[in-house]
Amino acid sequence: MAALTDGPDVRPPRWQEYVPGVGLARSYERAWLPKDVVAGLVLSALLVPQGMAYAQLAGLPPVTGLYTSILCLLGYAVFGPSRVLVLGPDSSLGPMIAATVVPLLLANGDPARAVALASMLAVMVGVVMTVAGLARFGFVADLLSKPTQIGYMNGLALTIVVGQLAKLFGFSVDADGLVDEARAFVSGLADGEANTTAAILGLGSLAGILLLNRLLPKLPSVLIVVVLAALTVSTFDLESHGVDTIGVLPQGFPPFTIPAIDWSDVAPLFLGALAIAVVALADTMSTASAFAARKGERVHGNQEMIGIGAANIAAGFFQGFPVSTSGSRTAVAEQAGSRSQVTGVVGAGVITVVLVFATALMQHVPQPTLGAIVIAAALSLADIAGTRRLWHQRRTEFGLSIIALLGVALLGVLPGILVAVGLSILNVFRRVWWPHQAELGQVEGIAGLHDTESYPDADLLPGLVVYRFDAPLIFANARMFGDTVREIAEDHPDLRWIIVAAEPITDVDTTASDMLQELDAWLNARGVSLVFAEMKDPVRQKIERYELTRTIDPAHFLPTLDEAVAEYRRQTGANWRDPKEKTR
Repeated sequence: MAALTDGPDVRPPRWQEYVPGVGLARSYERAWLPKDVVAGLVLSALLVPQGMAYAQLAGLPPVTGLYTSILCLLGYAVFGPSRVLVLGPDSSLGPMIAATVVPLLLANGDPARAVALASMLAVMVGVVMTVAGLARFGFVADLLSKPTQIGYMNGLALTIVVGQLAKLFGFSVDADGLVDEARAFVSGLADGEANTTAAILGLGSLAGILLLNRLLPKLPSVLIVVVLAALTVSTFDLESHGVDTIGVLPQGFPPFTIPAIDWSDVAPLFLGALAIAVVALADTMSTASAFAARKGERVHGNQEMIGIGAANIAAGFFQGFPVSTSGSRTAVAEQAGSRSQVTGVVGAGVITVVLVFATALMQHVPQPTLGAIVIAAALSLADIAGTRRLWHQRRTEFGLSIIALLGVALLGVLPGILVAVGLSILNVFRRVWWPHQAELGQVEGIAGLHDTESYPDADLLPGLVVYRFDAPLIFANARMFGDTVREIAEDHPDLRWIIVAAEPITDVDTTASDMLQELDAWLNARGVSLVFAEMKDPVRQKIERYELTRTIDPAHFLPTLDEAVAEYRRQTGANWRDPKEKTR
């Protein structure tokens, strides 16, 4: 993302492009400091409770969420290109982390092993992102199309909400997967396992967060609810009534730790890291683009990958877990006046102070309130308006969105992301495989030639069909192209020329080349000429390399559609006529 400082655009040394924090330190303005400090203090009020809640969502001890927040903020401050983005534990990654780590745990899962696995997962995500950024693979974010991303997030939101319901009501379930967890939750309620006091506290916390977000959006709703809930537990001794709390957190800054795992864990962790990297990158790029657009800036996708990679590696070596960009925390920082990544450094400093000097402050925070925080975050992931828009605008993409949702909800989080990516790729392939095709005619009062499906009264030239194929001509659609042209020739007994409006054809591969050679010979045998207009120079060069001009007359490649039509009229003396007069 472009720098926010004013003044001439001086290109930094090349090495500094990979360490934007150095440039920030050199260009930092003293006037920014008060705003960054205030924004950092406000941000930390959100980071502490959310970090603990999202750690539990990932199946890890709450304190690891604080470790993760500190290190990822510092890592991104040095290597991240954006001065406004805020990274940290994320609700969209929590289920993916759990889905990767939990199957690798032994019976009755050892928390220390869970932390080690999650930390190595973060290191792997960081390495994947960093290498991909250095290799300029920023385009990978495009693997998740908007419809499939909406469906994936909706499915993720549903999965998270169902998974947190038992905690919200003060009990736990032993189930895996959306359907099993929903069934176990209903059974638990029916069997009276819910704790009434915990349920009141959890539902009240959720209602408080949602109402404050709606009525007073500038207030730190999560912090307010956490403080009130902790005070309630402490004042009325609700722990004696069966309300679970976080308890006293381990004190001190997390030590540097190389995660110890077994060799058999590497492959499943790496697969999980790839899926998490795709989601984290897509989330970061969409958030970065949204905030950059407000300031008329552009996003540096490859450096963003390096920044996210550095943040994950830093977290992984200090008992943390994978992180991504948070749109809500970024918005909070921006609204609080943040001018640079010093905001994140201040936030990291505040969390460190809490860990070193004030861990007891967290001991009365109730687990149902953490569940409420996660559910509130999950509800913000769901995009019902976007789903409704897809239904009204394009039913095919609505269907892709629903399939992605079902993939996450029924197959699981990691298979769900594979389904979402696969659907995005298949959707691109489908558009190439079955592209739009049109016969063109002249419309009175409108320049150029136009689709006769849209303009059925368009005028035509006898003996001529102008045909447009809106896709690169490759192995997947070569047969369709050839069959369509043959059908056109058979439907027009008086046909003399077929002009292919080739401007949309951005490529011709060898399979399509062989098809064109056979097609031209078939048409020539029937006295029909195959003519191309507006073919791009790179495509024409491939035609030459394939030696197609030995079969197709070089004179049948014309620079514009108008020239091709004019040449046909010059050779035949044909005039435009109403389509009702044509013969087939």
